[in-house]
Amino acid sequence: MTSDTTHTRFGAHSTAGDVLAGIDLTGKTALVTGGYSGLGLATTRALTRAGARVVVPARRPDAAQQALADVPGVEVDQLDLADLASVRAFAVRFLRSHPALDVLIASAGVMACPETRVGPGWEGHFAINHLGHYALTNLLWPALTAPDTARVVSVASGRNPAWRIRWDDVQFERGYDKWEAYTQSKLANILFARHLDLLGGPQRVRAFSINPGWILTPLQRHLAVEEMVAAGWIDVDGTPAPGLFKTVEQGAATQVWAATSPHLDANGGDYCVDCRITDGGPTDSSEAARLWALSADLTGLDLRRA
Repeated sequence: MTSDTTHTRFGAHSTAGDVLAGIDLTGKTALVTGGYSGLGLATTRALTRAGARVVVPARRPDAAQQALADVPGVEVDQLDLADLASVRAFAVRFLRSHPALDVLIASAGVMACPETRVGPGWEGHFAINHLGHYALTNLLWPALTAPDTARVVSVASGRNPAWRIRWDDVQFERGYDKWEAYTQSKLANILFARHLDLLGGPQRVRAFSINPGWILTPLQRHLAVEEMVAAGWIDVDGTPAPGLFKTVEQGAATQVWAATSPHLDANGGDYCVDCRITDGGPTDSSEAARLWALSADLTGLDLRRA
């Protein structure tokens, strides 16, 4: 891993289209979870314009087909990240028809949900934002290791060095807080990419985590207007605070950059913001390894033993 942040001409106001200008993805296959809404939709559009074939797994395939009706080169399939059986079934179908996967962008997620239990009682944020993507990546490993190189991009959030994994109560069985649950899952995204890159580097699978910045998307669907007003995000009329939010095209830029930039071929495990590598605060390798081991125990999946 390197802290060199100089090899990019892009920044906070760059769009996904800017990042992909001059990059030809013809013949490449990308998978974008959440690729039919918000940042994921902007990412899907940008990748297809650059020539990639994009697979969009969706919990609501009909809604995805409708949102992507005007986007050529997209394949929609059923996937519920909260359901390991669904993840397994999707992976079987994917591997049957796609022997190689060049880019996996883990963009789907939930934020500040009411307490939700899925599967064997897992907390919803941790299950959907982290464990579902962990399982998907492990199950698609044969396709990710097939090309000469592949990239996995984990869409996290703004990193606060005070964030911690709640190791003694990861599933929030002793008192639920929607923001603590969300930030734990986003830290898990960062730690996941860190350790995945360590494991995948010898097979030329590089992983990155990214902060897309502040963007108003359906991710905020669980927040009351009053809560967003109190936070200073919008005014009482719903108008966004001036200068606070990016457009979805700007928000998608960093994940597209991390997925495709040739300047990152020698990098991996890094946390990226505004199309640049940044340390984002300490990321403990032992914490990343501990999270990987926990995720393997919970899901029964571990590419180390594949």
